[in-house]
Amino acid sequence: MKIICIGLNYRKHAIEMGRPLPTEPVVFLKPDSSILKNNKPFFLPGFSSMIQYETEVVIKISKLGKGIAQKYAHRYYDELTLGIDITARDIQNRNSSAGLPWELSKGFDGAAPLGKFIPVSSAGDINNLDFRLEINEKTVQSGNTSDMIFSIDEIVAFVSQYFTLKTGDLIFTGTPAGVGPLKKNDNLVAYLGKDPLLDFMIK
Repeated sequence: MKIICIGLNYRKHAIEMGRPLPTEPVVFLKPDSSILKNNKPFFLPGFSSMIQYETEVVIKISKLGKGIAQKYAHRYYDELTLGIDITARDIQNRNSSAGLPWELSKGFDGAAPLGKFIPVSSAGDINNLDFRLEINEKTVQSGNTSDMIFSIDEIVAFVSQYFTLKTGDLIFTGTPAGVGPLKKNDNLVAYLGKDPLLDFMIK
């Protein structure tokens, strides 16, 4: 099972990161050991002093696909949720400035908390979904999938040129602006519309 992640997919987030807008999806991977399920707590690691949250819509691939045309991409996923791309920003900044890969900053254990999956058919228009993250009952991040630089179907078509998509693969589709630090005893609750799909603690 693969976890495929898309970076810099919201204009305001790319701007807040000080990066140019991408001309094609920015792709990186997380290992399956990064998944955190069932609202289990995330334990702050000792190797970073700058752990940050990035809230994202996550889709689950429902059947095998390779070289998928964009017009058929919607046939290859049928569930979605919200997830947090937890990032060791100090490591990412250091590696990025040296032209090195991001994986150490994004693929460590527990760095991909996942909420409850729901059918895409019950979520509404996938290209117009409101979502937000509250930390300690304060909204810190909010977005709408209409603001994506590359739509979900564009992402599925693009990545399937390079990776055969298999049933159960996950795609993190990018985060809006407003990323920030995590600290011990924070309570994170991620909402799709009015529905909380993810609720966990930082330890």
